[in-house]
Amino acid sequence: MQLYSSSAPVRARQITADVVALALVVAAVVAGSAAAAFIRTFADLGRRVEDAGLGFQRSMSDAAETIAGLPLVGEAAGRPFVGAGDAASQVVAAGRDQQEAVGTASLVVGLLVAGIPIVVVLLTWLRRRIAFVRRAAAVSALHRSEGGDDLLALRALSTLEPAVLRSVAPNPVAAWRTGDADVVGRLADLALRDAGVGRAR
Repeated sequence: MQLYSSSAPVRARQITADVVALALVVAAVVAGSAAAAFIRTFADLGRRVEDAGLGFQRSMSDAAETIAGLPLVGEAAGRPFVGAGDAASQVVAAGRDQQEAVGTASLVVGLLVAGIPIVVVLLTWLRRRIAFVRRAAAVSALHRSEGGDDLLALRALSTLEPAVLRSVAPNPVAAWRTGDADVVGRLADLALRDAGVGRAR
C-alpha cells in the first residue's frame, strides 16, 4: 500500500497535510478537555451546597437529640429540629444533583468541542488520503499487469486534460490506436505521475 506520492513536491504537500491534520486533532482534544474542565468548576457550587446541607443536617440532628432528652417537653420541642433536618437532606440531594448535572454537561461539552472539529478534519483529510491510496493501488496494479503501459495510456487518455495529452503528441488517441510505442510510454508515464506512482525499474 502506497501512502505517499513518488513526486517529491506532492509528497511534501501530503506530509504537511498529515502534520496539520494531526495538529488540528490534538488542538481539538486540548480544547475539548479545557472546555470540560471549565464546566466542571461549576460543580464547586453543588459541593458547597451539599456540605452546607450536611452541616445543617448534623446540627439539627444533634439539637433534636439534645432537646429530646428534656423531661416532659423534650419530644415535642425536638420535632421542629427533626423537620429542619429533613429539609436539610433535600438541600444535600439538590447539591448532589447539581454536581451530577455539571458532570454530565462537562462530558457533553467536552465531546462536542473536541468531536466536531475532529470529524470535520477526518472527513476532509482522510477522504483525500484514502482516495490517493486507492488511485495509487489501482494504477500500480495496471502497471504490473500484462500490457500495463497500454492500459495506463488508456487511463491517461480517459482521465487527463486534453492540453496535457497534447503535450505528448498532437493526436495522442490516434498514436495510441496505432501502437506508437513512444507515445504509449509517455502517456503511461503521465498516468503514473498523475497517480503519484513511480515506474518500476
